[in-house]
Amino acid sequence: MSTKTGRRATRRAFAAVLAAGSTTLLVPATASGQQAPSEAEVRALAQRIEAGERRLRALEAQLQEERRVLLAIRRAFQQQTRGGDADLAAMAGRGAGDLAQAPVTETPGVTPAAAAPSGPVGEAPPQPAQPAAPARIFEEPTALTPHGKFVLEPSYQFVHSTDNRVALVGFSVIPAITIGLIDVRRVSRDIHTLALTGRYGVTNRFEVEAKVPWVHASSHTQTRALATPSFTDETFDASGSGLGDIELAGRYQFNAFRGDNAVYIGHLRYKSRTGTGVFEVPIDETGLQTELPTGSGFHGLQTGVTFLYPSDPAVFFGGAAYTYNFARDVGHGFGKVRPGSVIDLNAGMGLALNDRASFSIGYQHSIVGSMQQRDPEEVARVLARTGRLQLGTMRFGLGYRLTQKTNLNVSLGIGVTDDTPDFELTVRFPYSL
Repeated sequence: MSTKTGRRATRRAFAAVLAAGSTTLLVPATASGQQAPSEAEVRALAQRIEAGERRLRALEAQLQEERRVLLAIRRAFQQQTRGGDADLAAMAGRGAGDLAQAPVTETPGVTPAAAAPSGPVGEAPPQPAQPAAPARIFEEPTALTPHGKFVLEPSYQFVHSTDNRVALVGFSVIPAITIGLIDVRRVSRDIHTLALTGRYGVTNRFEVEAKVPWVHASSHTQTRALATPSFTDETFDASGSGLGDIELAGRYQFNAFRGDNAVYIGHLRYKSRTGTGVFEVPIDETGLQTELPTGSGFHGLQTGVTFLYPSDPAVFFGGAAYTYNFARDVGHGFGKVRPGSVIDLNAGMGLALNDRASFSIGYQHSIVGSMQQRDPEEVARVLARTGRLQLGTMRFGLGYRLTQKTNLNVSLGIGVTDDTPDFELTVRFPYSL
């Protein structure tokens, strides 16, 4: 083959390559005496180039698809980290709001329309779940009843207290020597309370509650009058049982739970005087009660706020409350009497042991004001003035989910101040209807 014929073959190869849309192919000029590529070899080379271009286009399409999936995952992650209002099962909030769209980053070589997904990709991010309610150790619960749900809670409480009292009636002539009567008393009292409590979720943020207690109290008093001819102890037993003070309460959740914020719940509680009051039980000539009261004998109104703050794996909770007791004429020559107001402060921490059990520990401190008697100089009988009481209780609790609707809650209270009951045990069985 001549040189001119080889050049024509080379030009035909270039023309074939250019017609196929490929890039420029550099073919070295054939040296004198060498054979130029044949048309079959040029066509095979063009076919290989076209196959490479098809693979390149397929890889570009696959890359765009992977970009779309990656963008969808990134947007879902941003929505999940931003969070939304949750429809809580026990601490109800607002419905989930509209989430802002995540910014789209343009990729060179890919248009925004191609990068954005045309429809929903994958599953929506989960809404913030309600923090697990810790084992209940205080009177106020830390979670509300869901909308339309009713919870019936039977409970049992046992309180034991022992008090040693020394009464001095006389005068001292020299230090440590008293002339007169020294009365030493040891009073032991047990109180058993059976209660039935019902709670109903009016809305997702508001619930109402009613509590009906039945109380049985018993006491054992041992007394010895020193500096008298008596050398034996005298004992007195008294008891009382009946309906206690019925209570009505309402609670409202102020803010929505968004996954990592504290939730605040306000409450208002009214305590009636359906039980037998302390001024309504008979007293013997020695001043001892022959029958024990089952109620306070005064109307009371309590207001307060509780909080719940989840911090995985623990949940912190607590609150503050103020109780005002209304004055009334108690009769029996005492006139109008008003019990002291009560300030309650408490704080605790709950820890989930597993998906069924939880443990709580906390401390409660109550400050009880002194009882006031109106116009004591004008009444027939004057009450002895008492100082302010400081009641401190260390509490422990264990909660266990028996079934999907039934829970068991046991709490133990130990008094840490002199005026506080020594021991307190409470067992609750909340059942969701």
